[in-house]
Amino acid sequence: MRIRDRRADDEPEINLVPLIDVILVLIIFFVVTATFDARSVLKLELPRATGEPSGDARQALVVLVNAEGRYFVGDREVLRDDLESLKTTIAEVAGGDRDRTVMLRADARTPYQAVVTVYDALGQLGFRKIMSATAPPPGAAAKPAAAPVGASR
Repeated sequence: MRIRDRRADDEPEINLVPLIDVILVLIIFFVVTATFDARSVLKLELPRATGEPSGDARQALVVLVNAEGRYFVGDREVLRDDLESLKTTIAEVAGGDRDRTVMLRADARTPYQAVVTVYDALGQLGFRKIMSATAPPPGAAAKPAAAPVGASR
């Protein structure tokens, strides 16, 4: 009787499970440690101004007004363009923190009434620290400057 050696029939194979585990751990590591810039999805052409950037812009509540006069609060779009809808969305995003700095980013081609509506809504809600985002003049640094508009009470 002939005893067959089964080890000779085994073909070498590469086990991919540990490789997949290592790749998933690397992906999780890079996602967790990556820094995310607060970049707007909308392309805004900011008005030009000279001045120094403000240091309070990081924790600011961002209100965007695009060239068509549509409003965006944080990452939420205001569905209607009336004052009450804007106030409701700002109140929902900001919560009860009325001492928070608000950064108003309006396109240079925005109708002035849309900007005044934002100021009106913020004033009625009790926000006092409001900054307007502007672009630096041509030939200056590429960082946008924030000019404080209102004084805190």
